[in-house]
Amino acid sequence: MNSEISTLPEARAIRRWIALAVGSLVLAGMLSLMLVIARAPGTSALVSDPLFFRRCLVVHVDLSLVVWAYAFATALLFLLPRAGESSLVSRAGVFVSTGGVGLLVLSAMAPGAKPVLSNYVPMIEHWSFGAGLIIFALGVLIGIVDRRLLPSEPAPSSLLFIPEAAIPGLRATGLLLIVAALTFAASWSSTPSGLAADVRYELANWGGGHVLSAAGSAAMASTWLILLAGDTRQQVMPRWLASLCFGLLVLPWLWAPMLAAAGVQDTAAREGFTTLMRWGIFPPIAVLAIASVIAFFKTRTPGGAFSLRRVGFVASLGLTLLGWVLGALIRDSTTLIPAHYHAAIGGVTVAFMAVTYPLLHAAGLHLTATERRRKLAIAQPAVFAIGQAIFAVGFGYSGAHGMGRKLYGAEQTSRELGAWIGLGVMGVGGLVAIVGGLMFIALTFRVLRLQRTSPAEAPLSSELGGSHG
Repeated sequence: MNSEISTLPEARAIRRWIALAVGSLVLAGMLSLMLVIARAPGTSALVSDPLFFRRCLVVHVDLSLVVWAYAFATALLFLLPRAGESSLVSRAGVFVSTGGVGLLVLSAMAPGAKPVLSNYVPMIEHWSFGAGLIIFALGVLIGIVDRRLLPSEPAPSSLLFIPEAAIPGLRATGLLLIVAALTFAASWSSTPSGLAADVRYELANWGGGHVLSAAGSAAMASTWLILLAGDTRQQVMPRWLASLCFGLLVLPWLWAPMLAAAGVQDTAAREGFTTLMRWGIFPPIAVLAIASVIAFFKTRTPGGAFSLRRVGFVASLGLTLLGWVLGALIRDSTTLIPAHYHAAIGGVTVAFMAVTYPLLHAAGLHLTATERRRKLAIAQPAVFAIGQAIFAVGFGYSGAHGMGRKLYGAEQTSRELGAWIGLGVMGVGGLVAIVGGLMFIALTFRVLRLQRTSPAEAPLSSELGGSHG
């Protein structure tokens, strides 16, 4: 291991952002079990207060989607070439975001706080909850806005080898996060006063949430390229193709703040965001997916066909494709909608899970190799992805039989057998996904405890494809 690289400020920043991301999953995972109980046949009848589960849902979604995904994406951006090295200010962003997460979680327990199930970023009607989200977002912006986002030549001192094609993808992720922040600001400033909380949060968060989806897709596609490149310095696709695709992904979303400034209560603005979501993400990501599949069959990574990197890529791509299929089936406001985004979000999550060990290895932390740990680490993305896929299919099947979304406990009144069969399948998938998530958390926490490699042991993270650049 190159000790000089592992002690760089960027390595410490990566460790801290990943610790924040994984810590958010710990809390979200605990809450997800309550959400499964609230939906599953038999146990759902025991719940007479759906408001309790709505509070759980708000905190669960904000931790497992907003905090986990964008804290991890910020960690990835510290892999950008050192020619535009990070600043001291950018490395301090993680401390700001951590304070925001603490405030967010604590304020969720505020007496009398009303949960609001707005799309993309659900809220709790309490000033400190909103402040927590704003502070978290401010920390992310501090962490990404520096010279690393500017064009530069690849530098050999990058912590982890990343193929040249992934560089425009990581920069696209950072740019889209900035656009998302501008869109949220424009939406909030243009939202009329005096609206009910449900309407206000829906209008204010809707446009920015669309841009966050684009940022997550850019981060996921970048991670695919990093996973497929392995540690053998393989260039998985031409940089010009990646630059074109990621450029086409970013370009339409530059209009998002202006659409939001017009007021998302305006029909034309809402249709504009819907069009951006439909055509602003799928085409460039589909091209990147096809190119990645070609690279999958052309490249080789340590560990062969069942290396962590390849298993992670297949799991992420499979969930992404499932999300596209479920999204194409949406016609009404049923559980097909959350089925779609659980699959899509799962694709992002499992890609991040698979790249965690190589990333932490590059940052100087190692999971030492035993046969049991090796098998667990490789199986973990597959277990999570299978569970998430079963969950999404069950949820979607229930929606196809008329089960409405955002209903919990005693509110679930569908009389169709198919709806309840779907919820039962959803419950099984949810439990499997939780097992996969717990496997990831357990293995990652072992790494984050600063375990070092002894002379008699080989680093598992290296065996699974991690190495310094």
